[in-house]
Amino acid sequence: MTALPASGPSEDLGVLPNWKLADLYSSPDSPELEADLQRVQAQAEAFRQRYETRVGALSGAALGAAIGEYERIQELLGRIGSYAGLLYAGDMSDSKIGQFFQTVQERLNGIGTLVLFFTLEVNRISEEALTPKLAVAELARWRPWLRDLRAFRLHQLSDDLEKLLYEKHVSGRAAWSRLFDETLAGMRFEVGGRSLTTTEAFDLFSDPDPLRRAEAAASVKTGLNGAIRTLSLIHNTLAKDKEIEDRWRGYDAPISYRNLANYVEDEVVETMIGTVKAAYPAISHRYYRLKAKWLGLEKLNHWDRNAPLPGDDDRVIRWDEARGIVLDSYRRFSPRMAQIGERFFTEGWIDAAVRPGKAPGAFAHPTVPSAHPYILVNFMGKTRDVMTLAHELGHGVHQVLAGGQGLLLADTPLTFAETASVFGEMLTFRSLLAAETDPRRRRIMLARKVEDMISTVVRQIAFCDFERRFHDERRRGELTPDRIGEIWLEIQRESLSDAFTIDDEYAPYWASIPHFVHTPFYVYAYAFGDCLVNSLYAVYERAEEGFAERYLAMLSAGGTLRHRELLAPFGLDAADPGFWARGLGVLQGFIDQLEAMEA
Repeated sequence: MTALPASGPSEDLGVLPNWKLADLYSSPDSPELEADLQRVQAQAEAFRQRYETRVGALSGAALGAAIGEYERIQELLGRIGSYAGLLYAGDMSDSKIGQFFQTVQERLNGIGTLVLFFTLEVNRISEEALTPKLAVAELARWRPWLRDLRAFRLHQLSDDLEKLLYEKHVSGRAAWSRLFDETLAGMRFEVGGRSLTTTEAFDLFSDPDPLRRAEAAASVKTGLNGAIRTLSLIHNTLAKDKEIEDRWRGYDAPISYRNLANYVEDEVVETMIGTVKAAYPAISHRYYRLKAKWLGLEKLNHWDRNAPLPGDDDRVIRWDEARGIVLDSYRRFSPRMAQIGERFFTEGWIDAAVRPGKAPGAFAHPTVPSAHPYILVNFMGKTRDVMTLAHELGHGVHQVLAGGQGLLLADTPLTFAETASVFGEMLTFRSLLAAETDPRRRRIMLARKVEDMISTVVRQIAFCDFERRFHDERRRGELTPDRIGEIWLEIQRESLSDAFTIDDEYAPYWASIPHFVHTPFYVYAYAFGDCLVNSLYAVYERAEEGFAERYLAMLSAGGTLRHRELLAPFGLDAADPGFWARGLGVLQGFIDQLEAMEA
């Protein structure tokens, strides 16, 4: 099996790290990995023999003990699955790694099937029977997990159907997702005589040369169109699969499951989406008209969205400097936060180099509390890469802190997971802005931040709108690639305004968004997190001593508290429509400052 190549020194970026997956297992064929697979198989079989059909009759103390056993099984399954998934993300083009990843998924799926009965039986316990049991300390500890698990009671199917859906996952949704990943990872885009990966091609959209940006856009369009039938089939199939399962489970709308999984009320999500869409004219429309003027263009092309402003050299930032920028920003807020972040760099928890076959984009994976998180970025030395590093490190710090709750209580809804990451970005940006004294550079930095916030808020809500339109229409039949492209263009024109020329050149770009495949309706969590962070940061700027401690306590709570309880110590309430308007007001204020600089 091919090992990950070591990252050597780069003339511009320095030495870029590869993560040390040996903290999980030394290799795919290590004896420890096989021993753990056999051990967890035996544990799952013994657990089923001991508890199947008996869960409802357990005392409070016995049920608490059973949940502890269940957590230990899930912990071991999670460690094995994390190793396989991270190895695969490092090189999706290696067929042997792909084979290993699939084999592990199938074995874990089979083991997971053995203990599936447990959560199903827990959910069949009536509230009247469960309430007195929760008075016992051994079970009371698990109250938040039981609360979240039982939120899905009304959507639970019969045991046989649940088992069938669980077992078929590896040959259904997971297989289609893998096909999507390997299709994108295998693409190459010809630009300037070079064959580029997806990451490298999209990076050229921030090139200062408009001809280079246009050439990259044309190549991306050609590459996506070359695979558009396959990518369209993947999206259509997964949307139909979701529609079938949603119908059987009784979800009202395609987005309903995601809202429930985020433990956020439908009305809160709808209020946020409506508030952001109503603000399009005051935010994205207004800003991009400014940008078109700065670039001397009557209208922007879609490939100009991330173009640097005149005078923005966007110098290459080496890896060590990026590390210092982010950690220093974290340290000024909280030494403890920086201390945790430092471990990601010193202990080999980050994979940063761009290479063929590696997953595009960036993520932070929590693995399991007995191990530690890992971060994947594709670092190319741009300012946006530094912000991405700050973002993912925010996730990583959150995952370390929440891990103290244990596996079942550490899991955080996507909305709050993105709060930690966006807060990390904001700390880094504010730190850089405060240190900059040149008015021209401050204007450029402010414009960059506005663009990042528009991407986090407006663009992600537009993505959510696209998903809703696509899923709603898919319920009436399969969509052609052309029709999907039409929906995409309509949504993009609405969110970006007439400051852009949005034509058929941009039509296939929907096919490059991984969240649409892996986690439908994930995207609104970014807007949720950004607006929340803006409000949270305003509290921070006015706060007396103790804000950082309250913030870290919020992250350490993991999944034990819901959003109302988490925000209460800061005097914030996401159910208040004014909450979202205040969050957007920070972004509008930045644009006001940019307009004032023009006067």
